[in-house]
Amino acid sequence: MINRRNRLVYAGVIVAVIIVGLASRSPLATYMPVLFATYAGDTLWALTVFLCLGFVLPRARMAIVASVAILIAFGVEISQLYQAEWMNRIRNTSIGALALGSGFKWSDFVCYTFGCIIGVAGELLAMTGLKSETRNPKTERS
Repeated sequence: MINRRNRLVYAGVIVAVIIVGLASRSPLATYMPVLFATYAGDTLWALTVFLCLGFVLPRARMAIVASVAILIAFGVEISQLYQAEWMNRIRNTSIGALALGSGFKWSDFVCYTFGCIIGVAGELLAMTGLKSETRNPKTERS
């Protein structure tokens, strides 16, 4: 059985993840642990792709959402090897740099994988919580 994702919840989580991801790329990053400041942006970018796909495809299987998210993330990273002038003009804008990145790095593949794993783990935790609520409804509070 495929559970339908709650779009309102996903929208809120997407906004929260974007805020934290932007903070990791801002001057605030100087106050963050180096590991977090270095890799959080790419990890959270992939998580955002996962969440956006879940939002757009609320009935899609988690494996499909994760697979498509990882393909998009890896595809965007590989596209950074393409250095045409028109593409670099897009990448030199704020939105273009956030969406398409600015330089190929092998470490980004690890970050994207972790971002998708976080998305899958979050969905599994949410599904586990929903199943236990359904099995043990609290009808009376003391």
